Amino acid sequence: MATLPTVARLGRRLRWLGPVREHWTPAGRSRSRREAAEAEEDAPVFQYVGERAARCDRVFVWGFSFSGALGVPTFVLPDSGQPLRRIQPVPYRLEMGQKISSAACGYGFTLLSSNTKDVTKVWGMGLNKDSQLGFHRSRKDKTRGYEYVLEPSPVPLPLDRPQETRVLQVSCGRAHSLVLTDGEGVFSMGNNSYGQCGRKVVQSEVYSESHKVHRMQDFDGKVVQVACGQDHSLFLTDKGEVHSCGWGADGQTGLGHYNITSTPTKVGGDLAGVKVIQVATYGDCCLAVSADGGIFGWGNSEYLQLASITDSTQVNVPRNLPFLGLGKVQQAACGGTGCAVLNGEGHVFVWGYGILGKGPNLVETAFPEVIPPTLFGVTEFNPEVRVSHIWCGLSHFAALTNKGELFAWGKNVRGCLGIGHLRDQYFPWRVTMPGEPVDVACGVDHMVTLAKSFI
Repeated sequence: MATLPTVARLGRRLRWLGPVREHWTPAGRSRSRREAAEAEEDAPVFQYVGERAARCDRVFVWGFSFSGALGVPTFVLPDSGQPLRRIQPVPYRLEMGQKISSAACGYGFTLLSSNTKDVTKVWGMGLNKDSQLGFHRSRKDKTRGYEYVLEPSPVPLPLDRPQETRVLQVSCGRAHSLVLTDGEGVFSMGNNSYGQCGRKVVQSEVYSESHKVHRMQDFDGKVVQVACGQDHSLFLTDKGEVHSCGWGADGQTGLGHYNITSTPTKVGGDLAGVKVIQVATYGDCCLAVSADGGIFGWGNSEYLQLASITDSTQVNVPRNLPFLGLGKVQQAACGGTGCAVLNGEGHVFVWGYGILGKGPNLVETAFPEVIPPTLFGVTEFNPEVRVSHIWCGLSHFAALTNKGELFAWGKNVRGCLGIGHLRDQYFPWRVTMPGEPVDVACGVDHMVTLAKSFI
């Protein structure tokens, strides 16, 4: 009978001597208990991580690599000595020497930020044709006309107090970026053709290799969240008010018209007098969650996002969405064609058009439908599992549970779901990685996850 190895767990040594019986060798010879104990003493010891063990911060990336958005040059450069990797279908650990606290995925580019007091606070990688990653003398691909940054590179910000100022959040759109700080306002960079950077539109402005970084401070209150749509921007203040600027052809600025707006302007409609705690956008539709758990929407409704209240495909002012059966909404996520909300019980509801997460038979719906909790790991043996956070990319979703498990579903564009293959995923599927996910950013064809290491 083989003896079991000693197991060291949480720093304590545990031994198993087994029941009182004789130990027999293959030859049938009896061994004493002492000999068995000595053999066990020499067996290997396995050390498992205890609750007090230090856990490192990790960044994992996956999806389409040739834009440079994954920040791994050896995936892209033919002279790197490694085989080219156009698509990374599973999470890949990105080597970062800094603790990253916020990540955002744009259309082929990525921003990472740290809230430390180090001078360098933001890093960018990927497409940079419109200087959405700040000024870089970009590598140019002559065959594709791309300008890109292949590895995480510092994004210079015109800070008055470089060491004291902390970066709280980054957000990315189609070709512009927002950086939220704790004391110097919001910085914008990249394409401003529609005023999405919150500054005057300059006709024929050249955005390639531009040094222009704009600081926005004219808000009635302190900005606590920023959100980039495709070509518009949303700002949430500590007063619970929403401001917007940028492209408005689908009503996505929520300002009562369909024109462009270059100055962040307070949004009204059904949000007038309502305290908002979160805003969500990525394509041309917008959602807002109120402090009392209500949900509001405006912008594009071509994919039934707002069809519950109107037949119009464009809504230019925020409208209350009086959905029944949601309970108190805690968070919203809004992609290009689909929407999702998370309620206080940890249930996820989806609506809109596309792969929504309830199988191939649900392609479109104007009213939220709940995704069965069992698809996120709820069983009679694990009834306490609940979803704690949700996100949307352009055509896919992600959800994180209170057990630290990440699920993804939707259009698997260039492997953006990170589930090891390129097929679309009609139900939530767990994304495995050597770490515990704590935050996620979804893009068009790539994703980034911040995680805590297991060891």
